[in-house]
Amino acid sequence: MQPSFWHEKWDAQQIGFHLNAVNPLLVKHWPQLDLAANCQVFVPLCGKSLDMCFLAEQGHDVVGCELNELAVKQFYQDNNLPVKVNRVGEHQQFSTEQVTIYQGDIFTLDTNALPNINAFYDRAALIAWPEEMRFAYAKQLAQLIPAGSVGLLITLDYPQAELNGPPFAVSDDWVSANLSDDFEIECLASEDVLSDNPRFVKKQVSWLTESVYKLTRKA
Repeated sequence: MQPSFWHEKWDAQQIGFHLNAVNPLLVKHWPQLDLAANCQVFVPLCGKSLDMCFLAEQGHDVVGCELNELAVKQFYQDNNLPVKVNRVGEHQQFSTEQVTIYQGDIFTLDTNALPNINAFYDRAALIAWPEEMRFAYAKQLAQLIPAGSVGLLITLDYPQAELNGPPFAVSDDWVSANLSDDFEIECLASEDVLSDNPRFVKKQVSWLTESVYKLTRKA
């Protein structure tokens, strides 16, 4: 996916991928990571997700990365958060008390921007990439995350030929084959969610599975 694709989606507010509530799978499974309240959590391709508010409410400092400037501005505006803006390398840094977002390309984000990361959360990043680009993102995430960091990954899987992404289908086999070099992987849950997703039903997708993984960055 080229950056222009996402910029056009945000400009037109065609953001069906944005949830107007905290993801229930995050609420359910985040405690299983057993993290201290003062952990710093990285959220790649964060958009204006309310999940960042939930993580901040747990006491965490949240650091996001988002390509689109409008998405970042809307996050702070929608949540009535005062924000300071600075330039850090190739990124704009938007920050408030517990949530900092680097606006720009995740592939040019400097690891020095994330010196104290202990954890991460990926609900919409891995599934945003077509297969030919997904591995590069996974490697970039691994480079940005220090050894020992623990994260929650949420994926969707379905017959890719039946529907054009995004979100793109990411199978359990893909996760195991492409993330295992850098992460220890534990599948926490996997559920049939077709009936909860009208778009997939309308397009006559035959099945849809949502999976939740605990990932631990290897040394």
